[in-house]
Amino acid sequence: MRKLKLQMNILLGNKWDSGMSDFSVDNLKHVDCILHGRKTGEGFIPYWAEVASNPNDTEYQLGKLFKEIPNAVFSNTLKVSKWENTTIISGDLKEEINALKNKNGKDIIVYGGDSFASSLIQHDLVDEFYLFVNPAELGNGQQTFNPLKNDLELKLVNCKPFACGAVLLYYTR
Repeated sequence: MRKLKLQMNILLGNKWDSGMSDFSVDNLKHVDCILHGRKTGEGFIPYWAEVASNPNDTEYQLGKLFKEIPNAVFSNTLKVSKWENTTIISGDLKEEINALKNKNGKDIIVYGGDSFASSLIQHDLVDEFYLFVNPAELGNGQQTFNPLKNDLELKLVNCKPFACGAVLLYYTR
């Protein structure tokens, strides 16, 4: 069974460094599907397609991967994809994501979208968590994930600091 990985930035600002980009590129080597909720997909896919069209952009390599790896957008409102290399998935979240996980292939990755991520977590669909945390940017006390009904028991596998002050926390279940 393919794993569903969640990679998410938990910060208020937009601090990012080349080490974080390098990690993201490496993390995509084991992925053949990028999954989004509708809201995230509407911003993420066009943004990275634009980055991928400019070889002079500092994030070109990452943008190129985001454009080349097939995307899937979970939405019960969109019926047809308006983006290249992207399919729309609708229906019962747990059933559809489990069907996707049961297909042959590499792992699947989800980028942010706290509402969509919360739904995936609530349905026990996320296998690995990659969280970039920058405590210097936190401060309003708002939960990243909608309040969860159950405690989430995770095992910390690795912690990687980055030059800009962010930290990647890698957890498994």
